[in-house]
Amino acid sequence: DQPVVLALNNGATPHVNALADDQFEWLATHADFYRVAEVHGVLAGFAMAIQHGTRYWSGNYAWFGERYDAFLYLDRVVVAPDARRTGVGRALYADLMSYAAGRWPRITLEVNVRPPNPGSIAFHERLAFRRVGSRTYADGEVAMFERDLSVSSGPSTA
Repeated sequence: DQPVVLALNNGATPHVNALADDQFEWLATHADFYRVAEVHGVLAGFAMAIQHGTRYWSGNYAWFGERYDAFLYLDRVVVAPDARRTGVGRALYADLMSYAAGRWPRITLEVNVRPPNPGSIAFHERLAFRRVGSRTYADGEVAMFERDLSVSSGPSTA
């Protein structure tokens, strides 16, 4: 699945950053959570998350590392255009929540503010992620989110 997943990832820019083959290979082998979703045998989406303490080049990951001592960082979620609004994203998040429960106190992630991604911000807010900061760089800005797993925090992901 890796060439197809990489193509799906790189087709989703600017909502996720494009990756070279070696970067994708590194993520695939270092992700603590790496799931693909298929619908009728066709790749419909994927998610990758990395635990705190991993030596990772991401500035967004480092931002969370400076503030939290324990987290699972959701590095990327991509749903194929023809699979959006069909429950694939919710299924990937439900699997992530189930996987993370009891292992980490929180899940962290960022969402683009510039370029804007209001649909993703609304989706994460519905799933009880809360904005905990922002990060600005030369060509964009992201909102930093966390979901506290130590307490029941709102709507179910199922």
